[in-house]
Amino acid sequence: MTKKVAVLMTDLVEDIEYTSPKEAIEATGYETVIVSPNGGTVKGKKGGEFESDIKVSDANPEDYDGLLIPGGFSPDGLRGDKDDLPAKFASHFLETDKPVFSICHGPQLLVDTDKLKGRTMTAVKNVKKDVINAGAEFKDEPVVVDKNLVSSRTPDDLEDFNREIKNQLK
Repeated sequence: MTKKVAVLMTDLVEDIEYTSPKEAIEATGYETVIVSPNGGTVKGKKGGEFESDIKVSDANPEDYDGLLIPGGFSPDGLRGDKDDLPAKFASHFLETDKPVFSICHGPQLLVDTDKLKGRTMTAVKNVKKDVINAGAEFKDEPVVVDKNLVSSRTPDDLEDFNREIKNQLK
């Protein structure tokens, strides 16, 4: 049975923060599955169009071996869910020590899980205060690994981020 990494995203995702880690994940033999609030086509900030595989309301986090949360404006859009389903979905991975890969604005969604207290991570600078207020230690580094949580800042750090993704999925 193929191992799967859920990619939790919605419209205005930063295209390269999805496509580049997706390639790294698939290079390790894992399948990627786009999980989105509404299903259908997810539109990227740079014009990419990505077909969702399953709605978050229909997805069981236990069916996945890891989670990728790309940045852009997607994480903020995921936070707007009236039932908080994306944050509940993401919580499962933090609670069960499955790998969580979060880049740029991705930590915005993780803040809503209320599971960051005592963790160490990074993000794009304008999310720093949110991460700290959620109880995490913020480090301004290209990639930060805290057990199963791998975080990164921006597309400029994708090489380091992708290397750590591969290390976690070995």
